[in-house]
Amino acid sequence: MTDAKTEILNRIRGALHDTPAPAPAERRYRRASERPREEVVEMLEDRLVDYRAAVHHETPESLPGRIAELLGASARYVVPAGLDLSWLPEDTAARRALADPGDARAASALGVRELNAVDAVVTSSTVSCAETGTIFLTGRPDEGRRAISLVPDHHICVVPLDTVVELIPEALARVEPTAPVTMISGPSATSDIELERVEGVHGPRTLDVILLG
Repeated sequence: MTDAKTEILNRIRGALHDTPAPAPAERRYRRASERPREEVVEMLEDRLVDYRAAVHHETPESLPGRIAELLGASARYVVPAGLDLSWLPEDTAARRALADPGDARAASALGVRELNAVDAVVTSSTVSCAETGTIFLTGRPDEGRRAISLVPDHHICVVPLDTVVELIPEALARVEPTAPVTMISGPSATSDIELERVEGVHGPRTLDVILLG
C-alpha cells in the first residue's frame, strides 16, 4: 500500500471514529422453507420445464444409462476431473469422455476450440433454488471451471435431490462467498430488439437436468 493511500485511509478512519454504527437491517423475507421436500422438487422441475430445460428423474443405478441416452451413440464430451466416474457410461469407439483438469493453465486443459468441438458437457452442481429455477455451479472439482459449462452446446447437469432448496437465502447459504458462481436458469437464450428468442448465444443451447435421488 502506498504512503498516500495509507494517509487517505487513516484520515477516513479518523473522521468516522465517532460515527454511530448502522442499525441492523430488518429482514422480513422468508429465509427458511416450510414446504415438504416433494413440493420443493416439483417446484424446481416446473420452473426448469417452463424455461425449456428437459428434466429427468434417475437413481444412481439408472444414471449412466440416462447419460448414455442423452449423449447418443456418437459423442465426445467433456467432464470435470472430479466428477464421480460411476455416473458415466463406459467409453466406446464412438463415444468417450474428455477430462478437464479444472485449471486453464494446466497443459492438459482443453482450449476454446477443443471445447467448441465437443458434443456435450456433464457436470454436477452445488445447489438449486426451486423458487427461481436456478442451478448454481461454483467451480468445485465435480463441476469444473466456468468455460466447460458455457462453451459446449449441450449441458447435462446432475442435481442431487439433497441439494435442492426452495428459497434464495437457503441457496446462497450453501455458496462460498468467494466462489466463481455460474447461475443457470434454463438453456442460454436472449432476444433481439424485435423480441425474437435466440438460443445458444451465451451458453449451451440444450440443457438436460437430471434429478438424482
